[in-house]
Amino acid sequence: MASKTIVMPARKTEESGTKMSLSKTQLGIQSDAAFTEAAKALRGRDLISIGDLSVQELAAIMELAHAVKAHPEDFRHALDAQQMVLIFEKASLRTRLTFEAAINTCGGNAIFVDQTASPLGERESLSDVAHNLERWMNVIVLRTYAHETVQEIAAISKVPVINALSDYEHPCQAITDFLTLEERFGSCEGIKFTYVGDGNNVCHSLILCGALLGAHVTVATPKSYEPKLEIIHKAIAICEETGGSIQLTHDPVKAVAGADAVYTDVCISMGQEHETTKRTPIFLPFQVNEELMAQASDHSVFMHCLPAHRGAEVTDAVIDSPQSIVFEQAENRLHAQKALMLMLLGGAKRIQKKRGPDGKKRTTLA
Repeated sequence: MASKTIVMPARKTEESGTKMSLSKTQLGIQSDAAFTEAAKALRGRDLISIGDLSVQELAAIMELAHAVKAHPEDFRHALDAQQMVLIFEKASLRTRLTFEAAINTCGGNAIFVDQTASPLGERESLSDVAHNLERWMNVIVLRTYAHETVQEIAAISKVPVINALSDYEHPCQAITDFLTLEERFGSCEGIKFTYVGDGNNVCHSLILCGALLGAHVTVATPKSYEPKLEIIHKAIAICEETGGSIQLTHDPVKAVAGADAVYTDVCISMGQEHETTKRTPIFLPFQVNEELMAQASDHSVFMHCLPAHRGAEVTDAVIDSPQSIVFEQAENRLHAQKALMLMLLGGAKRIQKKRGPDGKKRTTLA
């Protein structure tokens, strides 16, 4: 199997011991003014795709997510009286609970609408749904099959709409995943991030997010299961600005070699169950097992957005190993989504606080 497409802009990173030596501030928020500008630009916006964000806007969301995780007490009333509705056509554990917990712990309220029995637009038009919701709610969170459903409601609604998963992207998941990598490596700029499996919605958002953060992203898929070309083209354009890179291949071993992070997802997503017999043998060579993980760097981590089909795309030995950070990812859904809502609903600002017991100045955002 050979590489399909390689794009490698010039910026280089250096290795020091078992950890990457990364220039953390190059793509991060440089000043209070930069953070304020990003927060102002995001207020009232939708998040339909990771590609909707600029480099600085994503950096601001990530910085805020670290702050809300470290100091949740600073945000307990940031979204007082704010109402969020979650309308889900698909089942959910992490997405639903973390969104509800996020707004509840900031003083707001969540209302869940189970739409799994009938898709949005079936009982009444999407336009009518949007015009109703915008009069009652401050933010709309959608988990749908068709990406066009999210796009249409966002185009009509006067309040922010968040894509909590569609068949095209999963932006909240990608922000969470790279937040988790920042915790591990200090920065995502220059890390080698490898995705193995189906070039699906999660893959699309990971490619765009990695590009915005200056990561070197490699995607290994079976033939005919590559990510969409428009996603790759957009990521390539972003990499020209950030120094990241994108590589596509059909060889999982080559893709994982030397990786800092190895990521996989189910190869049979919700709504694709009828393709189980066809997909299972195609994706078997792309299973992340101990043999494949041995090709990654000594300090590598394993990642999965969950739920996992153990024994299919990943083995128990890998997902339960010390390298696995899947539950750190799951925890960080709460903090990333809290930061996102604070940004979109105008609850984010930078506050310089006094020095802590360790003598270091603490910067938090509230």
